[in-house]
Amino acid sequence: MRQVKELFSSLGVDCNILELDQVDDGASVQEVLSEITNQRTVPSIFVSKVHVGGCDRTFQAHQSGLLQKLLEEDPAYDYDLIVIGGGSGGLSCAQEAAVLGRRVMVLDDVVPSPQGTSWGLGGTCVNVGCIPKKLMHQAALLGQALTDSRKFGWEYNQQVKHNWETMTEAIQNHIGSLTRGYRRALREKAVALVNSCGEFVEHHKIKATNGKGQETYYTAAKFVIATGERPRYLGIQGDKEYCITSDDLFSLPYCPGATLVVGASPAALECAGFLAGLGLEVTVMVRSQLLRGFDQEMAEKVGSSMQQLGVRFLRKFVPVEVQQLEKGSPGKLKVVAQSTEGTEMIEGLYNTVLLAIGRDSCTKKIGLEKIGVKVNEKTGKIPVNDVEQSSVPYVYAVGDVAEGKPELTPVAVQAGKLLARRLFGGRLEKCDYINAPTVVFTPLEYGCCGYAEEKAVEVYRKENLEVYHTLFWPLEWTVARRDSNTCYAKIICSKFDNPLHQQ
Repeated sequence: MRQVKELFSSLGVDCNILELDQVDDGASVQEVLSEITNQRTVPSIFVSKVHVGGCDRTFQAHQSGLLQKLLEEDPAYDYDLIVIGGGSGGLSCAQEAAVLGRRVMVLDDVVPSPQGTSWGLGGTCVNVGCIPKKLMHQAALLGQALTDSRKFGWEYNQQVKHNWETMTEAIQNHIGSLTRGYRRALREKAVALVNSCGEFVEHHKIKATNGKGQETYYTAAKFVIATGERPRYLGIQGDKEYCITSDDLFSLPYCPGATLVVGASPAALECAGFLAGLGLEVTVMVRSQLLRGFDQEMAEKVGSSMQQLGVRFLRKFVPVEVQQLEKGSPGKLKVVAQSTEGTEMIEGLYNTVLLAIGRDSCTKKIGLEKIGVKVNEKTGKIPVNDVEQSSVPYVYAVGDVAEGKPELTPVAVQAGKLLARRLFGGRLEKCDYINAPTVVFTPLEYGCCGYAEEKAVEVYRKENLEVYHTLFWPLEWTVARRDSNTCYAKIICSKFDNPLHQQ
């Protein structure tokens, strides 16, 4: 501590020192500091309300020039930037702003799911989305590889079975390492991380409420909303009591058994696919079409391939009631469903019901109406311009809450980074949202970029298009003697872009 005092003295800076062992409530102050900074050692040094770290990090900040920038900041606001939401887009923006020498705070808090599931820093993708989903998809692919391996000369006699608990423990351990890495990165860049819910109370001012109900107020020159989305429920009897969503599946402590997946979104078909690949009985209940918004020819090929793997599809039905027949891990549930085309009712028995019918933006409880930020009343998304700016000039939105933008992690990361550079680095580059590629990790993986054929017809008219398509047989499938007429590719072309058609 003496060295730090000498450093500030040499810079001509006065500093206030609080000796925690000399005050009556030192223990409680230490607890609050640990929660805010994730640092349990002393000294804990703040400069212009930004947590720099201990002695070593303070000297590192001095050598890099960051300390001088913090000392020169305008004290009109507590922070230059406050990011609400610690997911991919929010963290990208926060870290880039900090690299540019700005005072940055991230507010992040996860409201537990109705089943009580919660997680750490990193948002949906890392904790309950892309990362665990891809790893469980890989687990299913390994099962298929075992089958293929005999054709490649592998001989084994013992019965091979899958252990759900082993898989989920390993995946959760990996996720834990990622979230710890995010926390470490924020500390190294002197970004203040507060585990609290943020809510605007007036212009440039928010209230942060932690899990104990303690409230703290902060001000900032600019704000970024990156609160993401959470799974939607059906609003029927028994859905929140007995059903799970993707928020719960990836850390489920027991094998889900016979599973009904409700929905036909990418998440629905991906989860149904890997559960079937792990050897479980899977049924998918579809209200209308598979993969709405995607190319429907491709979507139906994905569905057909899943049927060949044993997935059962119930088309044109929606659940109207979920009843618990037996408790357990898993228990037994009865689902009553009604036809979307008439009065027909059906019933089914399952161990687990997984809802994947869409997601709702987390914008309702953060006080946006108090400062005049316009929100789409139907979707909860925030309309933004081409620089991610909302209807209130100092409030921006990135990621899934931004209206009309692709809901993709790499896109959110790029948008957040470029936003910080424009706000604080004098840069002009905007995020290019056009033709962002995406992949649906069903057993037969579906990758796409650009318009679906239906959208291309709408934009260009059918007579102005040429569609090239082919079936193909991957080399890896040949020796294993897997079906040669399953894999499919097509390219949709505009004749206007072909010089030969312009002559």
